[in-house]
Formats: sequence, C-alpha cells, structure tokens
Amino acid sequence: MTLLGTIAAINRYPVKSMMGEELNAALVTSAGLAGDRAYALVDGDGHIGTAKIQRKWAPLFRSRARYLVEPNGELVPAEMTLPDGVRVMTDEPGIDGRLSELLGFGARLITDKPPDLKLESAPITSPFEVEAGQTVDFPVPNGFFDLGSLHLLTTATLDTLRSLNPAVRFEPRRFRPNFVVQTLEGATGFFENDWPGKIIAIGDDVRIRVMMPTIRCVVTTVAQDDLPSEPEVLRTAAQHNSSNVGVYAMVQQGGMVRRGDEVRVA
Repeated sequence: MTLLGTIAAINRYPVKSMMGEELNAALVTSAGLAGDRAYALVDGDGHIGTAKIQRKWAPLFRSRARYLVEPNGELVPAEMTLPDGVRVMTDEPGIDGRLSELLGFGARLITDKPPDLKLESAPITSPFEVEAGQTVDFPVPNGFFDLGSLHLLTTATLDTLRSLNPAVRFEPRRFRPNFVVQTLEGATGFFENDWPGKIIAIGDDVRIRVMMPTIRCVVTTVAQDDLPSEPEVLRTAAQHNSSNVGVYAMVQQGGMVRRGDEVRVA
C-alpha cells in the first residue's frame, strides 16, 4: 500500500450540528467513530436539527458537546455546553424542555432514528442561501449523518484552498472532518479527489472504503468561535472544485485510530 500521510487530528461530534471534541485516539466501529452523532435534535415536523438552517438551529452551532466517559461503542451520556456557558447532560430530567427553550420552539433530543426523519436544506443548486428562500427535504439514510459515517480531509487540500484565496482562513474546523490527514511533503491539489472507490488503511487495523467527495454547504461559511462568517470559503471551493472538500467513507474494518497513525491507500 502507498503511504499518503499520517493522522494529524481526530474529531468527534456527539450531538449533530453542535461543536465537538478533538481526541488523541478513538475507536472506529462499523458505524464510524464511537459516539459520533449519537444524539440529534428533532422538531415537531420530523426535521433533524442541522446547522444548514441557521435561522432555526443556530443555537446548536453555538453549543458544544463532549463525552466525560469514552463510549467505546456503547451509548453514554454527553455533556453539552450551551451558548450561555451552562453545562447540561443529555440524560438529565427535563432536557427536552431546556433545549426547546434554547431554540425557541418544541424539540426533542433523540438517540434512535425515526423512520420518517428529514433533513431540511437549501437546494443543491443554491448552496449559498442561508436565512431565507426555498428549502428542500432530503432523506437521512445513515443514522444521524448526512451521508457517510466518516469524513476525511487532507492538509494538501486545505493548503490548496489557502493558495487560491489567501485572504480567507481555511481551517479544518470549518469542514468538521473526523480525520485530518497530514499529507507527505510535495502533495498538492485537491489530493483526495481520486480516492473514491479505494480502500484506505489507517494504522494497523482500520480499513475504510471511500464513497464519494464531500459536497460542501453553507455551514462552512458560518461563524464559529474566533472564525468570522466567511462566504468566500464556499465560493472558493465551488469555483475550483465543484464545492467538494474532503471525502466520505464507510468502515470495512474497525479498530483504534491514534494521532500519528500512518494512512495508506491500496
């Protein structure tokens, strides 16, 4: 197998569309990173809570979730830090009411996916629409994930975006990858574009099959922490790589992944 690079960062998001946590190591299961997107919010119309619709779900994107106990393939409570700094647990009494108050409408925190769950989003043809305009309902085919259970992004792609638009801060957290791959010296361009269909080995045990490029949406432009709102993030990706940044993958063989693990392609 050909060496591509090493794992530079591991990220997990216990609650869909909240900020997540950076890890030194994590268990990869058949469903992705253990504990990733284990929780989600759903409204009374059956729409999953998503940062794609900021006018409705923005408080989620200003919240952060982490585990106090490593899940290791089992459902465990997560701690959520809300925009006002208050920390609450996913399993505490009255949590639905607390989150509904935060959002301003009735919502439930769920761990089991309803059969009719829907993802509200701007049309694929109009990815820049944020606050208004027509939206489309998409099915949610894979747990609480938009598509793939794992999302990979390389430093070569980030460096390419920076070279194309030096005025913009292209940071990994804008793209919410599970794994950031530090590519070898000399790697250039949108490095992972030719990975779909290939088997990637991470460390000694983990094997994943790359499914498809990750088509980016308006979430990449939304302000978070010290990063300002920046429409040029998505415009640059759209102009130079058909809005694709990173790739989705599915797990073929699980195991532990650690920072520094080698990443190889068949």
